[in-house]
Amino acid sequence: MGLLSLGNGGARVVLGAIFDKRGRKTAAFVATLLTAAGAKRVLGLDDLLTAPVSGSGYNPQYGLLGSNKADDDRVKLFPRDAKSVAEAISRAVSEATGKRIEAMVYGDGAFKDPAGKIWELADPVVSPGYTAGLVGTPNELKLKYLADKEFASLSGQALQDAISQKIREKDAKVSLVGNMVSEGTTPRNLTDLIGSLCDLTSGSGDKGTPIIYIQGYFDNYTNE
Repeated sequence: MGLLSLGNGGARVVLGAIFDKRGRKTAAFVATLLTAAGAKRVLGLDDLLTAPVSGSGYNPQYGLLGSNKADDDRVKLFPRDAKSVAEAISRAVSEATGKRIEAMVYGDGAFKDPAGKIWELADPVVSPGYTAGLVGTPNELKLKYLADKEFASLSGQALQDAISQKIREKDAKVSLVGNMVSEGTTPRNLTDLIGSLCDLTSGSGDKGTPIIYIQGYFDNYTNE
């Protein structure tokens, strides 16, 4: 979070929450700047079509933000009621398989293509709705650190056993963020990671993949 003071005669306007974690200016920041500069009314895409107009579609949370072109005259809005859809899918598949199945509705992944320079995340969030088991971030040990530093004197089966034991002893309830043993892992939301994987796998073209099934995502080095 950053703070910026703008002088306006004898008055000072203090703006909070200017930058997100990557240092980019937020829409709220820009709107505040425009208002401070004298704009009478500032609207974002998320302020438009938050309610139906003459029978149109709508999204109460995101409005037009995250919409896609459907044809020359229409747009397809970002999904609403996605959480209830994900939960219904989870229940149906879980009942049919006897397994615990998590589900999520995803849009654009959260990544930038290093070759094509395409910034994929154009939606307000990667996933507008998901089941409770997908809340949180990975809490993992850095295997290269363990192998190169903590267990540098070991090799072969002895090294594998030592790393496996370290993983088993890890307390899942204790965050490893900021701990050297986890540095270089990915403390991002699970929905951002899994949604990016899904987006890379599926496509809106010829592939025609309405559902992506992922198995073993939460397994680790100790799983047989």
